[in-house]
Amino acid sequence: MDTMTQEALEAKKSPEALNSFIGSNTGFVIFSANQALNRYVTESDDEYSIALIAFSEAVEAFDESKGKFSSFASLVIKRRLVDYIRKESRYNVETSYEPALLDGDLSDEDITPTEYAIVAKTAQISEESSAVSPIKDEIEAVRQLLERYDFDFFDLEKSSPVSSKTKRECARAVRCLLENKEIFASMRSRSSLPIKEIVARTGIKVKLLERHRRYIIAAAEILNGEYPLLAEYMSYVKRDLGT
Repeated sequence: MDTMTQEALEAKKSPEALNSFIGSNTGFVIFSANQALNRYVTESDDEYSIALIAFSEAVEAFDESKGKFSSFASLVIKRRLVDYIRKESRYNVETSYEPALLDGDLSDEDITPTEYAIVAKTAQISEESSAVSPIKDEIEAVRQLLERYDFDFFDLEKSSPVSSKTKRECARAVRCLLENKEIFASMRSRSSLPIKEIVARTGIKVKLLERHRRYIIAAAEILNGEYPLLAEYMSYVKRDLGT
């Protein structure tokens, strides 16, 4: 049983435990709302309030038979937001949403492994241009760095690994780049992932490297640079690197 699932079960025992659990998972709530709506949501949006209520409902309705709490809560949040969108669209003909939302595509999938804290923080600062924070500075610096590779920091979620096995393979690719300066330099000079060189060194499948090239490049650049806050969200890569 994962940590979040254990904490969700504990949160059912008292209002104090529930409030504490909700307070420590606002990033998850924002992330889940982002995923459901395919756009950024901040704490000032009505959708955030709905997602927060849905998260509380998920805690109350959850039991171990429902699997991972993160998957269950994400699904409850999505359903509540879809209901809200449908209701709003009846009264506002100018409201525009992703067609898949109104079609009720509610598959119960695990959350993508791109750490939701990054997405949550990014969502908040993207709506607050005047905000000044260390992580905002790091994200902006990485965005500029990734321009040479012709993709944006906000594209990473689509190329991030999902399964544990794929995460390990991506971590191996990042290790290869960081431990071989000539390959890392080749990546920078060509502004692309040196797939042939990585395959020759590691035996990782070409298809996997192509699918997750953006994530591997970004992880290598983040861990190679001075981005301590973003590096914390690459925990599984750091564990593989032994750092």
